[in-house]
Amino acid sequence: MFYVAPSLAAALDTLNDYGPDGAAFAGGTWIMRAPIRHQPLKTHYVAIGKIPELTVIRIGTDAIEIGAAVTHAALTAALTDLPEFAVLAAAAGRSANPAIRAMATIGGNLSASDFSAADCVPALLCLDTQVEVSSRDGHERISLDAFLKRRSTFAPGQLLTKIVVPRSGHKTAHSRLPLRKAGDYPVAIVSLSVDVDPTNQVRKARIAIGSVEMVARRWERLETALVGRVLDPAQAADIAADLADEFTGRESVEVPAWYRVRVLPGLVRRATAAALGV
Repeated sequence: MFYVAPSLAAALDTLNDYGPDGAAFAGGTWIMRAPIRHQPLKTHYVAIGKIPELTVIRIGTDAIEIGAAVTHAALTAALTDLPEFAVLAAAAGRSANPAIRAMATIGGNLSASDFSAADCVPALLCLDTQVEVSSRDGHERISLDAFLKRRSTFAPGQLLTKIVVPRSGHKTAHSRLPLRKAGDYPVAIVSLSVDVDPTNQVRKARIAIGSVEMVARRWERLETALVGRVLDPAQAADIAADLADEFTGRESVEVPAWYRVRVLPGLVRRATAAALGV
């Protein structure tokens, strides 16, 4: 059964009523491939892709607010003239292929707990993002890191509805290594946000790694190691090589676990160079 919700309130009520037999449907790019992953489809779906408050992007002076049903293509276009969000524009604009980007939503990207190679997750992690989870009983705002830890435990009537990203003016960049061509899932992802002084000495850094392990996470040891140093791509890569043993790569039929870890220093070098514009 497919129900097109006319409003967010109706969607939340219906999801609550359906319980574990129902799920939200926005772009559908992950759900439609469930049979390929040998996962059963739900009995009921609630279409949320046309609900106005879920498809809007609000750019404020302190933060941007992104509706969960905003597509990757729409997000990329909205961020074109905001260099501080280069990491997110690149993550949304390079993932998958143009047809997928026109349909896939930011909320779906964050909510797919078994999709380890989602580009937007590490990009949003390095931007200190918060998310809003809604139900018929109200709204809860939590950090993205907390959401990633809890997303598989939310009740059926709870729905990710908004992504809130603070504005910082930091230098940012997104570096990914696809298997063979642009449309492939990435082997590894490095997303970077750094605050540097006029001499490029690092005052603060947030670095997130995706696709290497089952869930994207920040690389806090590397962040700490870069603070107080002049940001240099080669040096950053050397430090990353010394610290990369903290990661345990995930095995897949496409690439061995060790390779995902091995490529991280090179991606750190590329992300650092891109952030510096060199």
